[in-house]
Amino acid sequence: MAGTALVVVISLALAGCGGEDDDGEKRTDVNSARNSAASHGTATNSPGPRPTATIGEIRGPDGITVLLHSAAREKGGFVTVNGTVANRGSKPYTSLTWRSKETEMKSQSSVSGASLVDQAGKKRYLVLRDTDGECLCTTGLVNIRPGESRTIFAQFPAPPDDVKAVDFQLPTMPSVRIPISG
Repeated sequence: MAGTALVVVISLALAGCGGEDDDGEKRTDVNSARNSAASHGTATNSPGPRPTATIGEIRGPDGITVLLHSAAREKGGFVTVNGTVANRGSKPYTSLTWRSKETEMKSQSSVSGASLVDQAGKKRYLVLRDTDGECLCTTGLVNIRPGESRTIFAQFPAPPDDVKAVDFQLPTMPSVRIPISG
């Protein structure tokens, strides 16, 4: 309950940070965050260059593996986690169990249920939402065929600067401790 309240407060605060750019178009810091991720090639599910660094690995049921490649602090007070989900199993996979419990979410196949946990600070950071309530994360994770990999990303509120590592969690999967850069 407290985590939900935190997400609502952060979403409202970020929504209030909007303004107009030089072209008169409405922009918010949250939209800038999504655009930042898109410009880094993380907002799509299309294959791209394979990252070589791995900061964490989660092995789930049915041959599903999540490799985390980076967790970077960004301007604007958020952390972007980038990774790859790989189906090393024998049947197609859809990530329905990784979504958040929110019923308003349009995409039911996303990593919106991911969280970062600061054990020392006793805080859980949930995936940020845009002004329409959609997650700032990869969506459309349906029918991942055996042998296929897809890039994923999720953006979270940034923990305090002195927090250098957090636990990354996805529903139904084991958690993994990852460092935060930047």
